[in-house]
Amino acid sequence: MDIGEILGSSFAYAKEGLVGEWKRWALLLISTIIFPLLSGYLLRIYRGVVPAPDPDDWVKMFVDGILVIIIGIIYAIPVMIVAFVLIGASVFALVGNPESAAGVGGMIVGILITIVLALIISLISNFAIIRFAREEKFGEAFNLKEILAVISKVGWLHYFVAVLVFGIIVAVIMMVLQFIPFIGMILYFIALPFISVWSARYLTLIYESGAPANN
Repeated sequence: MDIGEILGSSFAYAKEGLVGEWKRWALLLISTIIFPLLSGYLLRIYRGVVPAPDPDDWVKMFVDGILVIIIGIIYAIPVMIVAFVLIGASVFALVGNPESAAGVGGMIVGILITIVLALIISLISNFAIIRFAREEKFGEAFNLKEILAVISKVGWLHYFVAVLVFGIIVAVIMMVLQFIPFIGMILYFIALPFISVWSARYLTLIYESGAPANN
């Protein structure tokens, strides 16, 4: 399945699940305010549930959402450490000598390395959360052997481009809505459930394109 097909299929999934299902949309809108609830709900989509399920069992959704946040924090630790070491050292050097070419160069290199690492980690953590959803075991979110195997099957470049394309689409939507006076950001907030479901299904389909049939 190519990127265009995945975009169309995941959009149709979100449309079927939310357009006309205003109670479900409203409940998910409330869930965006209590962020762990939305994260917990999206795990159900990551499990491959079709069509989009109703948000219920709020306690489990909240607990699952907290676990998703913890997984994200753990994966972010290497990025924070690298940023602290590389960028922090450059800042320290610049404090002692603001005109230090080595300090400026070190900061630029540190920022670039941090950005690249953050991109790689984000790609891994996306699939880590989906694996956690599928296996329903917290430890499976850190089964790097299986996660990297799925990414390799999808293709690192294909995966990156797919995520980039979706990111650009969301950015364009945000820009367009910001041009609407007074209510643009309100409309974006209202659209968040749709974008979230669309995004979750989009990532799920990418994951399934590289995962074994039983995963």
